[in-house]
Amino acid sequence: MAVDIFEKIKANRGPIGQHAKGVHGYFTFPKLEGEIGNKMMFRGKECLVWSVNNYLGLANDPEVRKADADASAEWGLAYPMGSRMMTGQTSEHEALENELSDFMQKEDTILLNFGYQGILSAIDCLVDRKDVIVYDSESHACIIDGVRLHAGKRFVFQHNNMESFAKQMDRATKLVGETGGGILVITEGVFGMAGDQGKLKEIVEYRKNGTYNFRILVDDAHGFGTLGETGMGTGELQGVQDEIDVYFGTFAKSMASIGAFISSTEDIVEYLRYNMRSQMFAKSLPMPLVVGARKRLELLRTQPRHKENLWKVATALQTGLRDAGFNIGRTNTAVTPVFLEGTLAEATNITFDMRENYNIFCSIVVYPVVPKDVIMLRLIPTAVHTLEDVAYTIKTFKTVQEGLKAGQYKAEDLAKVDTDQK
Repeated sequence: MAVDIFEKIKANRGPIGQHAKGVHGYFTFPKLEGEIGNKMMFRGKECLVWSVNNYLGLANDPEVRKADADASAEWGLAYPMGSRMMTGQTSEHEALENELSDFMQKEDTILLNFGYQGILSAIDCLVDRKDVIVYDSESHACIIDGVRLHAGKRFVFQHNNMESFAKQMDRATKLVGETGGGILVITEGVFGMAGDQGKLKEIVEYRKNGTYNFRILVDDAHGFGTLGETGMGTGELQGVQDEIDVYFGTFAKSMASIGAFISSTEDIVEYLRYNMRSQMFAKSLPMPLVVGARKRLELLRTQPRHKENLWKVATALQTGLRDAGFNIGRTNTAVTPVFLEGTLAEATNITFDMRENYNIFCSIVVYPVVPKDVIMLRLIPTAVHTLEDVAYTIKTFKTVQEGLKAGQYKAEDLAKVDTDQK
């Protein structure tokens, strides 16, 4: 007799969902309101926010806001109707793709409606059952889901561990010798939780010296716009942009918008245009998003002060935290994790205390993303934060850490909050 799948859902809400009634609207699905910036409104009061990926501060840049508004007034949100392949092609879409190709120093580019959907579908499109995928163990969920769609074999290497990478590449090389397939290596330019860069230079060296034959796809969602002399990303910073076969970037972070792109050779991009199901069968990006993205890219290219401000804040924050004795792990990007020892209950109590008594809103990450009894406070500095914001945050973190060591946040249950408050 078949099991009622809905009964299974009632019995198992998932590792986070099991706490939904007590955390929804506060710890999960919180409402940040007002102008996007270093300070926003949370439950009726102003908080210093370190949880928004507005790296370059473009979300409320006057030029960006005007471009968005003008394009919305001129085109509305409906145009163009249909998929790019059928009725959704415009000169603006083509112009944005050409501008991205020039900036990324790649032959061609394809726009994607969403980052998560886009890279997942691209992975599915680029490989067949004869091929093997080799990917980093700390890859983002969108990569994991894309890899799961793969009908062939997949091998995972320990995060940024080149000995483990070589071991998995040996396995993959042996297998494709039997199947007649190829190898796609997938990693990230910047790992969004710990903030460390992927070892792109080391990986491509294996191909340059003839040890292994493979192609590489790099998800540089957090690197695009923040790293490299021009903001091109992690490949530029590490001097291997030309070696990246398939470059993925998103508009959701440095560009403060919606959408994404893949830059590669003309052959590969043309193949994706005619075979990537998530784009072939999805409505084209609305015109205001395309026009707005062109303006954002223009500012990213021509106004380096945004990236300079980001790094002024990020450097002050990370230096100050290290000097204060905090463990910020292996980050070498703007992403700033702070690791503390504590339980899930202590993590929620810390979150509550910081939001209610210190007016600081930052993301708290717990197991299974980090090991048990470890709390990670993740801070995202932006170009619109100030050095005063940094000083106040470090001072607060010192106080919180002292309270944690003194047992101030110990509790059997999660912090109790009125999750019905609007």
